[in-house]
Amino acid sequence: MNKAILEIENLTTSFRIGSTYHAAVDDVSFTVNENEIVAVVGESGCGKSALALSIMQLHNKQRTKSEGTIHYNGQNLLKLNETQMNKVRGKELGMIFQEPLTALNPLMTIGKQIEENLDYHTKLSKDEKKKRTIELLTQVGIPYPERTYKQFPHELSGGMRQRAMISIAIACNPALVIADEPTTALDVTIQAQILDLLKDIQSRTRMGIILITHDLSVVAEVADRIVVMYAGQVVETGSVKEIFNNPLHPYTRSLLNSIPSASHEKNRLHVIEGIVPSIAKMDRIGCRFQDRIPWIPRHAHEERPQLHEVAKGHFVRCTCYKEFYFQAEGDESTHDITQSR
Repeated sequence: MNKAILEIENLTTSFRIGSTYHAAVDDVSFTVNENEIVAVVGESGCGKSALALSIMQLHNKQRTKSEGTIHYNGQNLLKLNETQMNKVRGKELGMIFQEPLTALNPLMTIGKQIEENLDYHTKLSKDEKKKRTIELLTQVGIPYPERTYKQFPHELSGGMRQRAMISIAIACNPALVIADEPTTALDVTIQAQILDLLKDIQSRTRMGIILITHDLSVVAEVADRIVVMYAGQVVETGSVKEIFNNPLHPYTRSLLNSIPSASHEKNRLHVIEGIVPSIAKMDRIGCRFQDRIPWIPRHAHEERPQLHEVAKGHFVRCTCYKEFYFQAEGDESTHDITQSR
């Protein structure tokens, strides 16, 4: 059995709005093991990126506070000061940001940006750093690494910029990489290449990956386990096979039913009613998804919804899943995407 790399327990991250703190990540717990890809999925505003930045401790500490524990290598990352955390970031925990053109420094060449990470965490000589940088660019599939080494971010395509971001993230052979929507701005062909690249790097290095995404078709291709988030909470978690073949929470089922599929004839795509509530206006009592499924009776929801283990390793929040059905269709087409894995 693979050992645990990262153990998140009861993590709550709150943002200050005016004089009040509001939780964007609310009592979240899960573990990432060596050689495992854990996908965190949900709509925009569900707390996925806030979770990623909490792990890396990149939130503005004057406007946020985090409680709970994030155990890595025998230490709670939330207890580390900035100097201590800087020794972990980039070296042992890497991050691939959502938009590389924004994350990369427009005034520095790609080579220098990769070397900056090596400068901070290694004692390589100038020649050794350049050699390592060329190796990294080659490893992530950039065809002309010596030329790319000298180029600026704006001179590269979106796919090449994302590969350069991956080079920075894996430069120091981290134990864990967080990939925050790494394929969102890319076309379908390039998306597949980036996902294959991440899977290949993981299989060779045995690192753990947290994949932040809203695209469940991406999850089916690469992930081992899924954590479904809604309104800051984990509402369902389990293996990819279990979640795709036996989804239970109304939100998970709604997400799956919204996936376009050539094998299922539909007049139109399923649309989830309503929107994710803002953290400042969110009702913290009761099931947070109940307003988006108003046809389900109120008594079906728990007053304080808990995660229930319904099968080994498969957890679902609230009992409303027992009475949920799709009002419009009357039934549901569950897409068995796992058959393509």
